[in-house]
Amino acid sequence: MTITLTAEQQAVFDAIETTREHLFVTGRAGTGKSTLLNHLAWNTSKELVICAPTGVAALNVGGQTIHSLLKLPIGVIGDQPIEQTSEVRKLLQKIDTLVIDEISMVSADLMDAIDRSLRQARGRTREAFGGCQIVMFGDPFQLSPVPPRDPDERAYIDDTYQSLWFFDAKVWRDVELKIFALREIHRQHDDEFKRILNAVRYGQVTAEMAGRLNEVGRRTPPAEGVITLATRNDRVNQNNAQRLASLGGRAMTARAEVSGDFGRGPFPAEEELELKVGAQVMFLRNDADGRWVNGSIGEVTRIDRTVYVEIDGEEHEVEPLVWEKLKYSYSPFTKELKREVVGEFTQFPLRLAWAVTIHKSQGKTYDRAIVDLGRGAFSPGQSYVALSRIRSLEGLYLSRDLQPSDIFVDEHVMRFMAGIAAARKRQQEQAASN
Repeated sequence: MTITLTAEQQAVFDAIETTREHLFVTGRAGTGKSTLLNHLAWNTSKELVICAPTGVAALNVGGQTIHSLLKLPIGVIGDQPIEQTSEVRKLLQKIDTLVIDEISMVSADLMDAIDRSLRQARGRTREAFGGCQIVMFGDPFQLSPVPPRDPDERAYIDDTYQSLWFFDAKVWRDVELKIFALREIHRQHDDEFKRILNAVRYGQVTAEMAGRLNEVGRRTPPAEGVITLATRNDRVNQNNAQRLASLGGRAMTARAEVSGDFGRGPFPAEEELELKVGAQVMFLRNDADGRWVNGSIGEVTRIDRTVYVEIDGEEHEVEPLVWEKLKYSYSPFTKELKREVVGEFTQFPLRLAWAVTIHKSQGKTYDRAIVDLGRGAFSPGQSYVALSRIRSLEGLYLSRDLQPSDIFVDEHVMRFMAGIAAARKRQQEQAASN
């Protein structure tokens, strides 16, 4: 797969390929983190393994979940023993570079468990991650780790760590983490909108900026071809169900085929997808022929053994696609890592898309969207994720005016990012003095 990297993306790729430094690759929404990771997966010369904290995130990057890869127990691990089979030890010993996507969803406790697991398997207990290079992709301003439900586990985290975030894991107290912040935005080209989004990201929106967003957002949205990004699942499901029911004609239900060791979900698409002619849908995968991308919005025009969807006035035939669940293993014959398919999920790469949750819009790009914050944003960065999905101010519509309480940032993220900025300034000053 050939991807043309920008200069800053190439610099990150080179750092991964030519050093053993531990790297954190971050950047604002739309700066090409996923593009870089995809290029790395296809072009690395290292024994590289990709993992992610959730099943869907792992599927999206062609990797494996952290827990299944390292065979870690579910829940807060703490200091409990980590059992490892000889097969797991051989696999972990062979890895040159472990890539963790959506790192912002990884808790400090899990980060330390990754460190301990690799030290133990590789027999290098005095060296961070057992000498394995760690490369992390993600943006703490967009996704956060989920706090444990168990009160005892929450108490353990509070007593042991400064915060739940991965960057407060114990392993980073004695190990240098090199930060690469991608700055070139590919999703938006409107300088005014980019400036406002950056202010939303850092929770530094001025009254003038808020007024501009609200002024633009008060326009009446078009009746069709626009998606609503909402905070709550129930609002999304109700919206989609009502709009589907209002359409005439017969509904078709496409049932997914699940085979092998794919697990019970959550799945990358609906297990039972109900469609009608006239339904507004969103694509969940890029098309190999470039006819649509992940997040494209269209309308169902015909339903036969396949589904026909119109996008921007052009009708396309859409066939079911296969999502593959992958597993890494070590081959004693070739002495190399191998990645094999252990399960498959086959379904049309579509979902009803009059509305979608802000969380599930992560990574998508929309020309037009209605941002519905309901009673208010309830997690840090939620408003930023929603607004930054949209290409331009002209495509923004608001169900209600944004309020100051809708835009807030986690204090620990601000502390971490301020530390990064200070370190970068020191490096620049040292370079200038030399």
